[in-house]
Amino acid sequence: MKFRTLPLIAALLLATSLQAKPLRARPVPPPEPLGPRPALLAFADELATAQQWDAVALRAQLSQALDLPKVKQLILPASVGTAKNWTAYRDRFIEPRRLEAGAAFWAEHEAALARAESRYGVPAEIIVGIIGVETFYGRITGGFKVLDALATLAFDFPSEHPRAAERQAFFRSELAEFLKLCRENGLDPTEVRGSYAGALGWPQFMPGSWRQHAVDFDGDGRIDLISSPVDAIGSVAHYLAEYGWQPGEATHYSVKLPTDLRSRARLLAPDIKPSFSAAELLAAGAQPSEAARDHAGPMAVIQLQNGPHKPPTVVLGTQNFWVVTRYNWSAYYALAVIELGRAVKAKRPPATTPPAVLAPAPSAPG
Repeated sequence: MKFRTLPLIAALLLATSLQAKPLRARPVPPPEPLGPRPALLAFADELATAQQWDAVALRAQLSQALDLPKVKQLILPASVGTAKNWTAYRDRFIEPRRLEAGAAFWAEHEAALARAESRYGVPAEIIVGIIGVETFYGRITGGFKVLDALATLAFDFPSEHPRAAERQAFFRSELAEFLKLCRENGLDPTEVRGSYAGALGWPQFMPGSWRQHAVDFDGDGRIDLISSPVDAIGSVAHYLAEYGWQPGEATHYSVKLPTDLRSRARLLAPDIKPSFSAAELLAAGAQPSEAARDHAGPMAVIQLQNGPHKPPTVVLGTQNFWVVTRYNWSAYYALAVIELGRAVKAKRPPATTPPAVLAPAPSAPG
């Protein structure tokens, strides 16, 4: 198709649309309460007994939680056949506004980031990358009422999801963790807002992760991931350290895949799990970078698609790359975090070396 024909096609489409009768949008019914369904009541009774809470009050609270159609829509995986595109995914995060916000965040919280790196061994750039990808440095923390979102996924999870039973069990557990969290921290569970999946605050911790991994890093005597970016900084670093972050280790290296398709498929099979030594990669016909050949631990051969018409991006992920995927089990996510952190670090002014203190000149002999 010649480009000069595009304006004509556009004009014809516009004319057709102007002649067509406007379509009436279907009204979206308002969400309705989940109601006293048997599974919900049994959950409420069991949790109330375990925690010594008022079962009648908990039954009523959960029955009044809203069943959110939007949440059920968002939790479903992308349709089959949707091509992944690492370049497009990366560009959503490594872009000017987020880089500016990241540099400002780093400048404002430089002391807390340095303290987290010193205490937990996690580089400041990784912490900055995670908070930037998760919430745009606190700008986008989610507008769903967490009680409604978690109750929806706990008791009305979409059956068409390929792992519906497993995911519904997970969200029932997170609903219990959320209710405990609110009691422990004096939060009103009907007012707390977060993501459609129930993630909370600056670092988007799930309630269970908050209760297990979050820390009071600003020293005010309470853990607050919703209002305290310093608590978020310490909690992200602690989370990664708990999952096995190795201080001083690289996150990934470059590699060229073997030409033999069977060898290539065998190397790609473990996905993000580090499984091969440098010697095993060489023996399989891969060509790891010189730095990768000196790496002592196992590595994962990770392939990220760039749409249907461009070759994929391939990296060797180390233990630290795998640790970043414990935050979100996606190689695309992990590499975006790493590259955003590096890009923000590159925007920062160069560190200045303090001037040397000169010794006083010796006095002239008398």
